[in-house]
Amino acid sequence: MELIKVGEKTYYIKNPTNIGIYKINDKDIYLIDSGNDKDAGKKILKIVNEQGWNVKGIISTHSNADHIGGNKVIQDRTNCNIYAYNIEKCFTENPLLEPSFLYGGYPFKELRNKFLMAKESNVNLIQDNLPEGLEYFPLKGHFFDMIGIKTSDNVYFLADSLFSKETITKYHLFYIYDVKEYLNTLDNLSNLNGIFYIPSHCEGTDNITHLIEINKNKIYEILDKIYNICESEKTFEEILKIIFDEYNLIMNENQYVLIGSTIKSYLSYLKDENRLAYEYKNNRMVWKQVN
Repeated sequence: MELIKVGEKTYYIKNPTNIGIYKINDKDIYLIDSGNDKDAGKKILKIVNEQGWNVKGIISTHSNADHIGGNKVIQDRTNCNIYAYNIEKCFTENPLLEPSFLYGGYPFKELRNKFLMAKESNVNLIQDNLPEGLEYFPLKGHFFDMIGIKTSDNVYFLADSLFSKETITKYHLFYIYDVKEYLNTLDNLSNLNGIFYIPSHCEGTDNITHLIEINKNKIYEILDKIYNICESEKTFEEILKIIFDEYNLIMNENQYVLIGSTIKSYLSYLKDENRLAYEYKNNRMVWKQVN
Protein backbone atom coordinates (compact mmCIF):
# COMPACT_ATOMS: atom_id res chain seq x y z
CA MET A 1 0.00 0.00 0.00
CA GLU A 2 1.25 3.46 -0.92
CA LEU A 3 -0.08 6.77 0.45
CA ILE A 4 -0.44 9.42 -2.27
CA LYS A 5 -1.38 13.07 -1.71
CA VAL A 6 -3.61 14.53 -4.43
CA GLY A 7 -4.92 17.70 -2.77
CA GLU A 8 -4.53 19.92 0.26
CA LYS A 9 -6.75 17.61 2.31
CA THR A 10 -7.17 14.64 -0.02
CA TYR A 11 -5.08 11.47 -0.23
CA TYR A 12 -5.54 7.95 -1.40
CA ILE A 13 -3.91 4.66 -0.57
CA LYS A 14 -2.96 2.86 -3.75
CA ASN A 15 -4.29 -0.65 -3.40
CA PRO A 16 -6.17 -3.29 -5.49
CA THR A 17 -9.20 -1.42 -4.12
CA ASN A 18 -8.06 2.20 -3.73
CA ILE A 19 -8.80 3.79 -0.35
CA GLY A 20 -9.65 7.48 -0.10
CA ILE A 21 -8.59 9.71 2.78
CA TYR A 22 -9.90 13.19 3.57
CA LYS A 23 -8.56 15.31 6.43
CA ILE A 24 -11.23 17.29 8.26
CA ASN A 25 -8.60 18.83 10.55
CA ASP A 26 -4.96 18.24 11.48
CA LYS A 27 -5.83 15.05 13.38
CA ASP A 28 -9.08 13.53 12.13
CA ILE A 29 -9.74 11.82 8.80
CA TYR A 30 -12.51 10.09 6.91
CA LEU A 31 -11.76 6.98 4.91
CA ILE A 32 -13.52 6.29 1.63
CA ASP A 33 -13.94 2.48 1.58
CA SER A 34 -11.85 0.10 3.65
CA GLY A 35 -10.39 -2.59 1.39
CA ASN A 36 -11.19 -6.23 0.83
CA ASP A 37 -10.62 -7.86 4.24
CA LYS A 38 -9.36 -7.43 7.81
CA ASP A 39 -5.73 -7.58 6.67
CA ALA A 40 -6.35 -4.62 4.37
CA GLY A 41 -8.02 -2.85 7.29
CA LYS A 42 -4.98 -3.45 9.50
CA LYS A 43 -2.62 -2.13 6.82
CA ILE A 44 -4.78 0.98 6.40
CA LEU A 45 -4.67 1.59 10.17
CA LYS A 46 -0.90 1.19 10.16
CA ILE A 47 -0.55 3.90 7.51
CA VAL A 48 -3.03 6.14 9.32
CA ASN A 49 -1.27 5.70 12.65
CA GLU A 50 2.12 6.44 11.11
CA GLN A 51 0.74 9.81 10.02
CA GLY A 52 -0.61 10.51 13.50
CA TRP A 53 -4.19 10.56 12.22
CA ASN A 54 -7.41 9.39 13.82
CA VAL A 55 -10.15 7.65 11.81
CA LYS A 56 -13.31 9.62 12.49
CA GLY A 57 -15.46 7.81 9.94
CA ILE A 58 -15.63 5.48 6.96
CA ILE A 59 -17.71 6.27 3.90
CA SER A 60 -18.68 3.14 1.98
CA THR A 61 -19.24 3.86 -1.70
CA HIS A 62 -21.14 0.56 -1.92
CA SER A 63 -21.45 -2.73 -0.12
CA ASN A 64 -19.41 -5.13 -2.27
CA ALA A 65 -17.09 -7.10 0.01
CA ASP A 66 -13.88 -5.73 -1.52
CA HIS A 67 -14.96 -2.23 -0.46
CA ILE A 68 -16.18 -2.94 3.09
CA GLY A 69 -13.93 -5.84 4.09
CA GLY A 70 -11.87 -3.68 6.46
CA ASN A 71 -14.88 -2.01 8.08
CA LYS A 72 -15.17 -4.25 11.11
CA VAL A 73 -11.54 -4.27 12.22
CA ILE A 74 -11.23 -0.50 11.74
CA GLN A 75 -14.51 0.19 13.54
CA ASP A 76 -13.60 -2.20 16.39
CA ARG A 77 -10.21 -0.53 16.89
CA THR A 78 -11.21 3.14 16.45
CA ASN A 79 -14.92 3.21 17.34
CA CYS A 80 -15.46 5.23 14.16
CA ASN A 81 -18.80 5.71 12.45
CA ILE A 82 -19.52 4.10 9.08
CA TYR A 83 -21.79 5.73 6.51
CA ALA A 84 -23.54 4.25 3.49
CA TYR A 85 -26.43 5.15 1.21
CA ASN A 86 -29.87 3.49 1.22
CA ILE A 87 -29.77 -0.21 0.25
CA GLU A 88 -25.99 -0.25 0.61
CA LYS A 89 -26.46 0.29 4.36
CA CYS A 90 -28.61 -2.85 4.58
CA PHE A 91 -26.12 -5.00 2.66
CA THR A 92 -23.18 -3.69 4.73
CA GLU A 93 -24.94 -4.51 7.99
CA ASN A 94 -26.16 -7.87 6.68
CA PRO A 95 -23.37 -9.12 4.37
CA LEU A 96 -25.02 -12.49 3.75
CA LEU A 97 -27.31 -10.53 1.44
CA GLU A 98 -24.60 -10.15 -1.21
CA PRO A 99 -23.92 -13.84 -1.98
CA SER A 100 -27.62 -14.60 -1.50
CA PHE A 101 -28.60 -11.96 -4.02
CA LEU A 102 -25.94 -12.97 -6.54
CA TYR A 103 -26.77 -16.66 -6.29
CA GLY A 104 -30.55 -16.17 -6.14
CA GLY A 105 -30.99 -18.33 -3.05
CA TYR A 106 -29.22 -19.32 0.13
CA PRO A 107 -25.53 -19.47 -0.83
CA PHE A 108 -23.76 -22.77 -0.34
CA LYS A 109 -20.60 -22.85 1.75
CA GLU A 110 -18.14 -22.08 -1.07
CA LEU A 111 -20.01 -18.84 -1.81
CA ARG A 112 -19.90 -17.68 1.79
CA ASN A 113 -16.33 -16.48 1.37
CA LYS A 114 -14.59 -13.18 2.07
CA PHE A 115 -14.59 -12.28 -1.63
CA LEU A 116 -18.41 -12.14 -1.62
CA MET A 117 -19.24 -11.69 2.07
CA ALA A 118 -17.53 -9.24 4.41
CA LYS A 119 -17.86 -9.15 8.19
CA GLU A 120 -20.86 -7.17 9.41
CA SER A 121 -20.40 -3.64 10.75
CA ASN A 122 -22.64 -0.97 12.26
CA VAL A 123 -23.68 1.60 9.68
CA ASN A 124 -25.40 5.00 9.64
CA LEU A 125 -27.21 6.49 6.68
CA ILE A 126 -24.98 8.96 4.91
CA GLN A 127 -27.70 11.53 4.29
CA ASP A 128 -26.89 14.81 6.10
CA ASN A 129 -24.04 13.14 7.98
CA LEU A 130 -21.01 14.10 5.90
CA PRO A 131 -18.55 16.64 7.28
CA GLU A 132 -17.98 19.97 5.57
CA GLY A 133 -15.81 19.52 2.49
CA LEU A 134 -17.27 16.22 1.31
CA GLU A 135 -20.18 15.62 -1.06
CA TYR A 136 -21.71 12.41 -2.33
CA PHE A 137 -23.36 11.86 -5.70
CA PRO A 138 -25.09 8.86 -7.33
CA LEU A 139 -23.19 6.33 -9.43
CA LYS A 140 -25.95 3.85 -10.16
CA GLY A 141 -25.53 0.77 -12.30
CA HIS A 142 -22.70 -1.27 -10.83
CA PHE A 143 -24.65 -1.95 -7.65
CA PHE A 144 -27.95 -0.80 -6.16
CA ASP A 145 -27.11 2.60 -4.66
CA MET A 146 -23.41 3.09 -5.27
CA ILE A 147 -22.15 6.64 -4.70
CA GLY A 148 -19.08 8.66 -5.51
CA ILE A 149 -17.42 11.24 -3.27
CA LYS A 150 -16.19 14.71 -4.18
CA THR A 151 -13.76 16.50 -1.86
CA SER A 152 -13.19 20.22 -1.38
CA ASP A 153 -9.98 19.80 -3.40
CA ASN A 154 -12.15 19.00 -6.44
CA VAL A 155 -11.01 15.38 -6.36
CA TYR A 156 -13.56 12.73 -7.30
CA PHE A 157 -13.61 9.19 -5.91
CA LEU A 158 -15.51 7.17 -8.51
CA ALA A 159 -15.91 3.74 -6.88
CA ASP A 160 -16.60 0.98 -9.45
CA SER A 161 -18.03 3.23 -12.14
CA LEU A 162 -14.91 2.76 -14.30
CA PHE A 163 -12.54 -0.13 -14.86
CA SER A 164 -9.07 0.02 -16.32
CA LYS A 165 -8.18 -0.88 -19.89
CA GLU A 166 -6.01 -3.70 -18.53
CA THR A 167 -8.87 -5.20 -16.50
CA ILE A 168 -11.30 -4.98 -19.41
CA THR A 169 -8.81 -6.47 -21.85
CA LYS A 170 -8.09 -9.38 -19.51
CA TYR A 171 -11.57 -10.16 -18.15
CA HIS A 172 -13.94 -8.40 -20.59
CA LEU A 173 -16.90 -8.59 -18.21
CA PHE A 174 -17.19 -6.66 -14.97
CA TYR A 175 -20.12 -6.84 -12.60
CA ILE A 176 -23.14 -4.72 -13.56
CA TYR A 177 -26.49 -4.76 -11.79
CA ASP A 178 -28.39 -2.34 -14.04
CA VAL A 179 -27.01 -1.83 -17.56
CA LYS A 180 -29.19 1.17 -18.40
CA GLU A 181 -28.23 3.01 -15.21
CA TYR A 182 -24.57 2.11 -15.75
CA LEU A 183 -24.62 3.67 -19.21
CA ASN A 184 -26.35 6.75 -17.76
CA THR A 185 -23.62 6.98 -15.14
CA LEU A 186 -20.91 6.84 -17.81
CA ASP A 187 -22.63 9.72 -19.60
CA ASN A 188 -22.84 11.69 -16.35
CA LEU A 189 -19.15 11.13 -15.63
CA SER A 190 -18.39 13.04 -18.81
CA ASN A 191 -19.87 16.15 -17.19
CA LEU A 192 -17.63 16.12 -14.13
CA ASN A 193 -15.07 18.90 -13.93
CA GLY A 194 -12.50 17.75 -11.39
CA ILE A 195 -8.75 18.14 -11.16
CA PHE A 196 -8.21 14.46 -10.32
CA TYR A 197 -10.27 11.25 -10.47
CA ILE A 198 -9.77 8.04 -8.53
CA PRO A 199 -11.72 4.97 -9.63
CA SER A 200 -11.48 2.11 -7.15
CA HIS A 201 -9.62 -0.27 -9.43
CA CYS A 202 -7.65 2.09 -11.67
CA GLU A 203 -4.71 4.41 -11.37
CA GLY A 204 -5.73 7.91 -10.37
CA THR A 205 -5.84 10.27 -13.34
CA ASP A 206 -6.56 13.86 -14.32
CA ASN A 207 -8.57 12.77 -17.38
CA ILE A 208 -11.21 10.01 -17.55
CA THR A 209 -12.51 10.64 -21.08
CA HIS A 210 -10.66 7.69 -22.60
CA LEU A 211 -11.63 5.39 -19.71
CA ILE A 212 -15.30 6.26 -20.15
CA GLU A 213 -15.15 5.33 -23.83
CA ILE A 214 -13.34 2.05 -23.16
CA ASN A 215 -15.94 1.02 -20.59
CA LYS A 216 -18.86 2.10 -22.75
CA ASN A 217 -17.54 0.35 -25.86
CA LYS A 218 -17.10 -2.93 -23.97
CA ILE A 219 -20.68 -2.81 -22.73
CA TYR A 220 -21.99 -2.31 -26.26
CA GLU A 221 -19.73 -5.10 -27.49
CA ILE A 222 -21.19 -7.52 -24.94
CA LEU A 223 -24.75 -6.43 -25.69
CA ASP A 224 -24.19 -7.16 -29.37
CA LYS A 225 -22.52 -10.47 -28.58
CA ILE A 226 -25.44 -11.66 -26.43
CA TYR A 227 -27.93 -10.45 -29.04
CA ASN A 228 -26.12 -12.40 -31.76
CA ILE A 229 -25.90 -15.52 -29.59
CA CYS A 230 -29.68 -15.41 -29.35
CA GLU A 231 -30.20 -15.61 -33.11
CA SER A 232 -31.40 -19.10 -32.26
CA GLU A 233 -33.14 -19.99 -29.00
CA LYS A 234 -30.80 -20.21 -26.04
CA THR A 235 -31.24 -20.78 -22.33
CA PHE A 236 -29.42 -18.60 -19.83
CA GLU A 237 -26.95 -21.42 -19.06
CA GLU A 238 -26.19 -21.85 -22.75
CA ILE A 239 -25.59 -18.12 -23.15
CA LEU A 240 -23.33 -18.10 -20.11
CA LYS A 241 -21.22 -20.99 -21.42
CA ILE A 242 -20.81 -19.36 -24.84
CA ILE A 243 -19.72 -16.08 -23.24
CA PHE A 244 -17.16 -17.86 -21.05
CA ASP A 245 -15.86 -19.86 -24.01
CA GLU A 246 -15.58 -16.91 -26.39
CA TYR A 247 -13.77 -14.73 -23.85
CA ASN A 248 -11.59 -17.61 -22.58
CA LEU A 249 -12.85 -17.19 -19.02
CA ILE A 250 -12.53 -19.91 -16.39
CA MET A 251 -15.64 -20.91 -14.47
CA ASN A 252 -15.60 -21.15 -10.68
CA GLU A 253 -18.15 -20.44 -7.95
CA ASN A 254 -17.41 -16.72 -7.69
CA GLN A 255 -17.33 -16.20 -11.45
CA TYR A 256 -20.51 -18.19 -11.92
CA VAL A 257 -22.54 -15.90 -9.66
CA LEU A 258 -20.84 -12.61 -10.61
CA ILE A 259 -20.75 -13.08 -14.37
CA GLY A 260 -23.99 -15.05 -14.35
CA SER A 261 -25.81 -12.24 -12.56
CA THR A 262 -24.27 -9.72 -14.96
CA ILE A 263 -25.41 -11.70 -18.02
CA LYS A 264 -28.93 -11.71 -16.58
CA SER A 265 -28.71 -7.92 -16.27
CA TYR A 266 -27.69 -7.69 -19.93
CA LEU A 267 -30.61 -9.94 -20.88
CA SER A 268 -32.99 -7.70 -18.92
CA TYR A 269 -31.66 -4.63 -20.71
CA LEU A 270 -32.05 -6.25 -24.14
CA LYS A 271 -35.57 -7.40 -23.21
CA ASP A 272 -36.58 -3.91 -22.04
CA GLU A 273 -35.12 -2.46 -25.25
CA ASN A 274 -37.28 -4.92 -27.21
CA ARG A 275 -34.27 -6.58 -28.83
CA LEU A 276 -34.74 -9.95 -27.12
CA ALA A 277 -37.80 -11.86 -26.00
CA TYR A 278 -38.23 -14.98 -23.92
CA GLU A 279 -40.71 -17.84 -23.83
CA TYR A 280 -41.07 -21.15 -22.09
CA LYS A 281 -40.62 -24.40 -24.00
CA ASN A 282 -40.58 -27.83 -22.39
CA ASN A 283 -40.25 -26.16 -19.00
CA ARG A 284 -37.18 -24.23 -20.16
CA MET A 285 -36.90 -20.44 -20.39
CA VAL A 286 -35.36 -19.60 -23.77
CA TRP A 287 -34.20 -16.27 -25.18
CA LYS A 288 -34.40 -15.24 -28.83
CA GLN A 289 -34.01 -12.14 -30.97
CA VAL A 290 -37.13 -10.11 -31.59
CA ASN A 291 -37.95 -10.23 -35.31
